[in-house]
Amino acid sequence: MKKYDYLVIGAGLFGAVFAHEMKKKGKTCLVIDKRNHIGGNIYTENVEGINVHKYGAHIFHTSNKEVWNYVNQFAEFNNYINSPVAIYKGELYNLPFNMNTFNKMWGVKTPAEAKAKIEEEKAQYNISEPKNLEEQALSLIGRDVYEKLVKGYTEKQWGRDCTDLPASIIKRLPVRFIYDNNYFNDPYQGIPVGGYTAIIEKLLEGAEVLLNTEYADFYEGHKELFGKVLFTGPIDEYFNFKFGHLEYRTVEFDTKYLPDTDNFQGNAVVNYTEREIPYTRIIEHKHFEFNKCKGTVVSYEYPREWAPGIEPYYPINNDKNTALYEKYLEEAAKETNVIFGGRLGMYKYFDMDKTIEAALKLAEEN
Repeated sequence: MKKYDYLVIGAGLFGAVFAHEMKKKGKTCLVIDKRNHIGGNIYTENVEGINVHKYGAHIFHTSNKEVWNYVNQFAEFNNYINSPVAIYKGELYNLPFNMNTFNKMWGVKTPAEAKAKIEEEKAQYNISEPKNLEEQALSLIGRDVYEKLVKGYTEKQWGRDCTDLPASIIKRLPVRFIYDNNYFNDPYQGIPVGGYTAIIEKLLEGAEVLLNTEYADFYEGHKELFGKVLFTGPIDEYFNFKFGHLEYRTVEFDTKYLPDTDNFQGNAVVNYTEREIPYTRIIEHKHFEFNKCKGTVVSYEYPREWAPGIEPYYPINNDKNTALYEKYLEEAAKETNVIFGGRLGMYKYFDMDKTIEAALKLAEEN
């Protein structure tokens, strides 16, 4: 094999942006990934003409115009606006909490009426120092919204009762006193026409890519071929878990193609907020791109406890894991030719725009 300036471990968004920027600097990159496809968790797979978000729904949104302009180099974005709905015991509510939500819940019609109702509910508890997530939610929004739209969903997501979760998880709850179902406040939002995989393909143009390749065996046999390494896998895995495993929550997806159903739920994202229903939401992928083809694809999302060997999704940034991550950071600082990036390499959940920001910053520094 020839020599490369960089070995990029991970063909997801972070690694692809980094490789693209290095190529612009005249550097050579080899990108490897253990999966059989590029794109990491934003990979979209075409199923019967529908771009399926294989690893969960990804809706691009940002307030950073530079990032918006950057990503628009690689795809045309549609005008999709994320407006999820929640179902609780057959009742349907709009998210995020807004005047449509409050009208359905209490029959109020004006912001003043909604604010008064919320204050009335909060006053029943008079919680000044919340000791857990439940008390924090009650102090912010009162019993009705908490019971119907927060409690069950959160307990499923974390696999624990809200009384056993720290108050810090929900420092605030998004409340809008306007009739607006747009979930995000960011001015730039949409879905790439044709799916996210096409963006990664363009980002990786000019870089060599090896799939189905585990980094440990590959790097050990070829380390002399690379000037530097960008590692976007789990940072604790790189160091052979010498201090123990960082913890995550994970998700399982049950994805079904329904050839005889053209419109399953009428919305791309529908949350199910009762704890008794085992899945947190159903995604109907065709609605992300206003697709009118025959049939539909839906994905049921089931939160699960994570264990070593299972795909990690959401870092659990509590005191225990933060302290453990700091130990791995100290080890990372001793590495002379390896840099760490991405959700797993930095043990931090990133939205896509923040992933691009971080990758561009790292590329600028190297």
